[in-house]
Amino acid sequence: MCYVIILVMNRKMAFVKGEYYHVYNRGVDKRIIFSNTLDHKRFILLLKISNTSKNIIVRDLLKTKTYEELMVHKMENPIVAIGAFCLMPNHFHILITPLVKNGIEKYMQKLQTGYAMYFNNKNERSGSLFQGTFKSQHLNTDEYLRYIYSYIHLNPAKLIDKNWKENGPKNFQSLKNFIFSYKYSSIGEYLNNNFIITNLKHFPNYKENYKSKEEYLKNMVDDCLQYNT
Repeated sequence: MCYVIILVMNRKMAFVKGEYYHVYNRGVDKRIIFSNTLDHKRFILLLKISNTSKNIIVRDLLKTKTYEELMVHKMENPIVAIGAFCLMPNHFHILITPLVKNGIEKYMQKLQTGYAMYFNNKNERSGSLFQGTFKSQHLNTDEYLRYIYSYIHLNPAKLIDKNWKENGPKNFQSLKNFIFSYKYSSIGEYLNNNFIITNLKHFPNYKENYKSKEEYLKNMVDDCLQYNT
């Protein structure tokens, strides 16, 4: 049996260029933070336009451009590179690496502040939306990086098969169909080779080693199960 020790980084620790990190956060009191399509789309748009050294206000951009236009707009002076992401009802996951000094800190501040302002305004509430700043894990081995990459893309499986990692998938075909059609993660960018939020140039391309989508997904499942045994 393999025992895995996961260290959650202290916020005072520096993020290093060229290193990989898993960053994540959830709603305060585990509240739902993505309740409909508009919420998901706003957060995904923020994933895109927060990735710049410039200060950008989404509501101002949406006065002159559509969501679709903003999603294909090339961001100048990116401060991070994203390898994978996933939005769940009450939390999110991002695989990330900094491109500039303090890139992750600046990116996450813009991302979470922008979404909290949108969410609070829409729902006529005030106060914190997230549980603290954010949490992070340093992915300091290739094994750990492969696991987190798979873990993030497979996170939605819990929505249809809560204990799939403990007991194995009840129905692999159903799991495959659900994961590959999940709209609120980066899996679609990989399957369609259309990288809008993610940037493979800064990450290992594990997908290229597999002949089919089925083999690709099975490898992700195996990575998750193996790392948790």
